[in-house]
Amino acid sequence: MNDSFADMKEIVFEVTQEIDGGYVAEALGESIITEADSWEKLRANVREAVRAFYFDQPAPNSIRLHLVKDEVLA
Repeated sequence: MNDSFADMKEIVFEVTQEIDGGYVAEALGESIITEADSWEKLRANVREAVRAFYFDQPAPNSIRLHLVKDEVLA
């Protein structure tokens, strides 16, 4: 295993809000994606997905959720 992975301090998720009000979170640099109907449920789902992804290796110390808002002004 590469030492840079072992020392990973933070993983960042780009979060977008769907038209129906739900959220989708996708990790930057890793193959982790999850979704939920509420922000609170999304937080729980992201934690669970990160634990599952790193089940056999050290997990990041923190998780950052970065909400991206796409707004078109006419």
